[in-house]
Parts: sequence; structure tokens; C-alpha cells
Amino acid sequence: MPISTAEFRKGLKIEIDGKPYVIVESQHVKPGKGGAFVRTRIKNLETGQVLEQTFRSGAKVDKPDLEQRNMQFLYLEGSQYVFMDNDTYDQVFIEGDYLGDSVNYMLPNINVTVLFFNGRPIGVDLPITINLTVTHTEPGVKGDTATGATKGATMETGLVVQVPLFIDEGDVLKIDTRTGEYLERA
Repeated sequence: MPISTAEFRKGLKIEIDGKPYVIVESQHVKPGKGGAFVRTRIKNLETGQVLEQTFRSGAKVDKPDLEQRNMQFLYLEGSQYVFMDNDTYDQVFIEGDYLGDSVNYMLPNINVTVLFFNGRPIGVDLPITINLTVTHTEPGVKGDTATGATKGATMETGLVVQVPLFIDEGDVLKIDTRTGEYLERA
């Protein structure tokens, strides 16, 4: 069922030239002369590329064949991440390139939502926060307590996060998966 430009809003998923996109920003424009149009910024769900696209007012675009499934990350096999469907127990292999920065938060047994386009996995939605263990950080120096001072800490997945000076190796930290920032000790 086609989607009209009148329905365009942030977060709407559309299909253009056989590729799935999500609308990042949309603005209806009615100039003094000529016909109205819709100016949008769209993000390709497969590649992450952001484009600016203009549509004639009233134009129609296709709705993509997208499906979301709750899955559990099992393990890494070579460069492929193995996920198991929580309902059917089917296993799906996703190339690490498709996951982007999400690989920094992939711990075995974590539950995620996998996005499928035409039956093919194209991306992963992570929980908003995740608990990771610090595997390496420089020790805090006594007396080095300048306001807001931070240091780098390497997490168990290889992610490097800026943390307060009192954080030590072995601490479990709550990390925001949207920004990669330290929130608190878990």
C-alpha cells in the first residue's frame, strides 16, 4: 500500500528504488509560486547513508517489507554474528559490517530486536543501556580529583569509554548504547 507525502513524519519507514529508508526529518513547503513539495532527510536502513530528497506534494512512495523479530545474540563466528529467534529457535548469521557500532555492545545472551527487509537481516536495535565490565584502565591517582576529570576505560567488548577517575578494572558499568557514554556503576 503506497504512502502519500502527506503522511510523512520523523521515524516513518519508506521504500525508494527497492531500498528501505527511515525519515529523519521532513518539512512541507508551500512556496508563493509553483506547487507545494516535501523536503526530507532520509537514512538508508542498510548502509546508514543519509540523503536529502524532495518529493512533489501528493506523491506516493512504497511501504517497505520490514519485519522485526526478538532475538538473542549467541556468539561470534569469524566475522559473522549468530542470533537465535526467541520464538522459533532459528539461527540467523549477520555480517559484522551490517551491525556498525552495535558490535561494541554485543555480549553473549543479550536480547535484541533484529530488523529484516524482504526476509534478509539488515540491522539490530539494542537495549538503551547495557552493563559492561572494565577490562583495562589506568589506576586513579590519590589527590587527582579535579572536577569532572575522566580517563579512558576499555570494556570487555573492546569499547573505550570515558569514565570518572574512581572507576577500576573489574567494575561493571552501565553504558548508554545510543551515545556510548558512561552512565553509572551497575
